[in-house]
Amino acid sequence: MKKKILVVDDSALMRRVLCDIISSDESFEVAGRAINGLEALELVKKNTYDAIVLDVNMPRMNGIQFLAELKKAGLPQRVMMASTDTREGAQTTMDALELGALDFIHKPDQAYACKEGDFTQVFLNTLKGVANSRLPVFEDKSRERQRRADTDHLMGLLSRSGSRIAGSKIVAIASSTGGPKALSAVIPYLPENLDAPVVVVQHMPKGFTATLAQRLNSVSKMPVCEASEGQVLEKGHAYIAAGGLHMNIVLTPSGSYKIHYTDEPLREGVKPCANYMFESLIGSRFDQIVCCVLTGMGADGTEGIRKLKASRKTYVISQDEATSTIYGMPKAVYNAGLSDQVTGLDKVAEEISMRIGIR
Repeated sequence: MKKKILVVDDSALMRRVLCDIISSDESFEVAGRAINGLEALELVKKNTYDAIVLDVNMPRMNGIQFLAELKKAGLPQRVMMASTDTREGAQTTMDALELGALDFIHKPDQAYACKEGDFTQVFLNTLKGVANSRLPVFEDKSRERQRRADTDHLMGLLSRSGSRIAGSKIVAIASSTGGPKALSAVIPYLPENLDAPVVVVQHMPKGFTATLAQRLNSVSKMPVCEASEGQVLEKGHAYIAAGGLHMNIVLTPSGSYKIHYTDEPLREGVKPCANYMFESLIGSRFDQIVCCVLTGMGADGTEGIRKLKASRKTYVISQDEATSTIYGMPKAVYNAGLSDQVTGLDKVAEEISMRIGIR
């Protein structure tokens, strides 16, 4: 059965072009069109769609306001942002993802350019991921407060018992579609005195990972930054791989570890690719490596973890199907027999803290 798509854009020409692209794939059908968020909201209340392609800048009700209204009304939808804002407007994109949008794509300024280059294929691949995703879940504030209280209690227990594992350690996390939301349910719940650095590969284009890091830093106990070339890793710090480059962890002559970027072609169709990060840890001297694979399309991370686990002491946590926006990357790791633990998203930070301990 074809997936029903709602297209929301104030430009008649752009709507027609996007609808033509969607209709060119036999797995989709355009089931609705709207010129702004207000019109789209009325359609969503009356009809069921498998995904919504949403512009940002529109009259009467823009894309961000539309997402806020969906959240207010308790109407979760699978939304893909497709706007000219999603290239340089990283802040706007982060706002959209926090409000429930599942993924985004940069739409060319001119409608005719949508049919040039790789846009059509990237658009359709992204839409397929969104249309096959789990519906977003709107957070319950009381549950969030309880979870923070539980986390503080756990940290108190850990501080009294000391670090659970001796030696040097590192945490390596991979995520893709749904990842920004998933990371916001993990990184802010890790203690500032975690006995290891945290390195993260989130599939995002250049220009967006810095904003993601800033958002996470503003709500986390540990410092979070977009990793820079040559930056030395510190315990209790999180480092987000920069979009458009592959991040590696390199041992220095002094015995510390630093970030090193390489510019190889796309791997697994993405850049950065988590496989490079995991494989770079093969030559490390860490006594304990904790790998965590969160929501996302595809199988990035599986090959790297397989090689890493064959040579180093590695513990692998994969997100479960019930809480994954897309059960692709964690499923691939699990099916390969590499997962030591499968857990819900709200337990990932706790499991990392228990495995690593605090200083």
